[in-house]
Amino acid sequence: MPEGLSPIEVGRELHEHTKEPHEPGGGTRHSRMVQIGEALLLSLVTIAAAWSGYAAAKWGTESRIELAQAATLRNLATRADLSALSTRNFDSSTFNAWFTAYTLDDTNKQAIAKRRFRPEYKLAFDAWIATDPFTNPKAPPGPSYMPQYQLADQAKADALDREAAEVSAAGNHAGEVGDDYIRITVFLAAVLFLVGIGSTFKLHTIRYALIGIGSLLLLLATVLLLQQPGIPG
Repeated sequence: MPEGLSPIEVGRELHEHTKEPHEPGGGTRHSRMVQIGEALLLSLVTIAAAWSGYAAAKWGTESRIELAQAATLRNLATRADLSALSTRNFDSSTFNAWFTAYTLDDTNKQAIAKRRFRPEYKLAFDAWIATDPFTNPKAPPGPSYMPQYQLADQAKADALDREAAEVSAAGNHAGEVGDDYIRITVFLAAVLFLVGIGSTFKLHTIRYALIGIGSLLLLLATVLLLQQPGIPG
């Protein structure tokens, strides 16, 4: 596990505890109780650390995938936006050609310019003409200001931008969840440290105290684990 809790190290720690020599008199029973407590604590830490490390790795992968998808969606949105801009420029050029012919009162050139209109733009143009723009001061400035003027590529770009924002937010959240799992692993590493240094003490009172502190940390880590979302599908 990248977080630093290795089951091999924990197993070695358990093996070292089993080799502890018996103390004379009543010390043997206390030694066995300490060893059992430490072994149980180490076993639970191993399971919790394995789960936390696996979850952190999965959520980290999920975050990278979603952020990469968000970047791809933004690239597609940019391409659609550029395509919409190109279409808008084409519509403007055809309208300018028609308007020039209109100012020259050349009906033949007006007809030629209209034939260059895209079908979608022609719909907006006809709606604009219906507002009597040359005598009505409240008429829109041009066909592109009409509600009938719709650009499919622009709508696609806007939809892709929204989707990219959602996917990016999900990727950031996945990264935060992965960080939370790593922080939980730090608590578990502290438990392993306490149990490890406990074996260096001969006084059972100190070892019991360290087991108690380690148990509280393990309980805290367990509560935090239960509050986290599960493994991403």
